[in-house]
Amino acid sequence: MKPIRWGIIGVGRFGSVHARAIRSLPGSELAALANRNPERLAAAREEFGVTDCTTDYRELLANPAVDIVSITTHWKDHHEIALAALAAGKHVFLEKPMAATAAECLDLVQAAETSAGHLMVGHICRFDPRVTLAKDALDAGRIGRIVSMHARRNLPKAPGHIRLDKISPLIGDGIHDIDLMLWFMGKSPTEVYGRNVKVSDHAYPDLGWAMLHFGEDAIGVVETVWCLPENVPTTIDARFEIIGTEGTLSIDAAHTGLSILDGNGAKMPDTVYWPTQHGRQIGALSVELDYFATCVRTGTPPTVITPHEAARAFAVAETAERSALAKRPLPFEFG
Repeated sequence: MKPIRWGIIGVGRFGSVHARAIRSLPGSELAALANRNPERLAAAREEFGVTDCTTDYRELLANPAVDIVSITTHWKDHHEIALAALAAGKHVFLEKPMAATAAECLDLVQAAETSAGHLMVGHICRFDPRVTLAKDALDAGRIGRIVSMHARRNLPKAPGHIRLDKISPLIGDGIHDIDLMLWFMGKSPTEVYGRNVKVSDHAYPDLGWAMLHFGEDAIGVVETVWCLPENVPTTIDARFEIIGTEGTLSIDAAHTGLSILDGNGAKMPDTVYWPTQHGRQIGALSVELDYFATCVRTGTPPTVITPHEAARAFAVAETAERSALAKRPLPFEFG
């Protein structure tokens, strides 16, 4: 079987996580790398043993040997690069958030409809087994009709503050839970109310909350706080609670099943998303990337997360940010 050959555009921290996952996938091959920083590119070339490297992503897109392009650049560069990749006929795995504005997201949706390549946005939570089992239970009607949802996805100061000059908590992390709420409900909110609080001297506020109204049927609250104390044991304090007309459901992603206490205190390292086992990176990211590679191999458009769904999740997060600035609820409409 001919391997699916991947190129990665953007080999910073998360691009490197992608590279390790791709190298562990059966039937996939890491073929090319692009990064505009030559020093970072050289380091990635040495770490991953990839000789086809360039500082110009357009050279990677012109490479006929590359089947899939994984785009893991700064989120505000996604629109330009993904449009070029789709125009080149590449299959595109685009990390979330999809783009910098809802309008740019819709551009990508439209471009994907006429491209020879598939487009999938990396909403990894849809590949978390805890989440998918919850979705199965909801679809089976085990807790009745959803009436209330509350999700938190909070970070200690160190990882949070590293990101606060690049992206807001609601766009960076809250979008995960926004997407899940839309997925669980099977529809869009009718109104969104967002509020932010700034604690430190960074470009974006340290925390953001969003309230999603689904007409008279249900309400969802999204909490994203990026200024937890450094001594909290969780890598990420994530929990999703749902109340239905006939029961409740809770997804606990904060307690990973492993706790290590050493001289620096207690920590619970990741065991689900991209842990390393026996020298190979495994986890939900690997499942997600392998799913997309299988779609490409079989010529099947991805359905676990569609470009339109990813664009809609961003539009809700963007509306929450606009609502926070306006200090009032805003109606939600999406094309």
